[in-house]
Amino acid sequence: MSELITFEPTPERFGIFLKYLEDPGVTDIDYNGKELWITDFKKGRYRADECVDEQFLSAFIHDISNCVNKQFNDANKILEADTKELRISIIHSSAAASGLSICIRKSPCLVRNTIQTIIENRYCPKEILQLLINCVNAGMNFVFGGEPGAGKTECAKFFMQFIPKEQRVITIEDSLEIHYAEINPGADRVELRISPGFTYTDAIKASLRQNPRWLMLSEARSVEVTSLLEQWSTGVNGFTTIHLDDLRKLPDRIQNMMNNINDADRMENRIYQYVNVGILIRREESEGGIRRYMDQLCFYSRENNKNQINMIIKDGEVISKELPHDIQKKFELAGIDDPFCCDLDKYRKEGR
Repeated sequence: MSELITFEPTPERFGIFLKYLEDPGVTDIDYNGKELWITDFKKGRYRADECVDEQFLSAFIHDISNCVNKQFNDANKILEADTKELRISIIHSSAAASGLSICIRKSPCLVRNTIQTIIENRYCPKEILQLLINCVNAGMNFVFGGEPGAGKTECAKFFMQFIPKEQRVITIEDSLEIHYAEINPGADRVELRISPGFTYTDAIKASLRQNPRWLMLSEARSVEVTSLLEQWSTGVNGFTTIHLDDLRKLPDRIQNMMNNINDADRMENRIYQYVNVGILIRREESEGGIRRYMDQLCFYSRENNKNQINMIIKDGEVISKELPHDIQKKFELAGIDDPFCCDLDKYRKEGR
């Protein structure tokens, strides 16, 4: 677990890294022992021309080590720290044959996606955008899948904006990436951070006594997914992200993370019953830069004692508009007559 530190990036502290930290398009800064590599949200990944000075690296690492009060040497090979918008990970040269490795991940307090850019960049069709906004309004549970760097959290942050401000949202993270309070000013929220004495499972269970309407787990990685489904089964709604390359693999992926394999059929049924919406984000790189888009969209449902996956988008194309009965019922209870239509102009005026 990395330490949360409060300093701000300055030229003295971040040196050659600073100009990339200040560039709003840059998401990652990586040093592999010899070269500096930059990941830009639009340009893609490229090698920087600058050389990284050894004296600067020594001072940078010493500063981080002091801030988190941890040694960094042959015996302590990993150094990690978080600021409000940065996640810093450093591996000692004694463990990395290629040399000292530094990764800095930016998670700024903003939402990169907007209604306009989603439509203009063909992130997903307009009618699908409206469908998903209505899914939020109907209180459905979302799982955002994709490979590392695909943009799962960015997609989740965008759709979180459509939760009414009076509905209490509890976020649970180890590294601060969601920034719910900043991107949703005035909303009722509680932001929990995991620590060595406060696990994901602890946080999820504690959340139930905090009157949540929504429970946001930054990433489902392990046995905490069992507690998450338990909370969703009580009527609490929520979002989570997961590393995944196909939505049809989600039930198996979740089952593999669960710690109870004695009743696999019952567990599988709960997944189909309490996970409503699956979204898979794909990232493509080309000479023109990076394009992120919704590659798959599906609804999970359990009807007549049968588990179903209803694909709406496959390979980036809409293949069906048929909604399961229980999903249709959720829309009806929320007073949504046409799930594929909502007032986008109203949301645009609100800055979304």
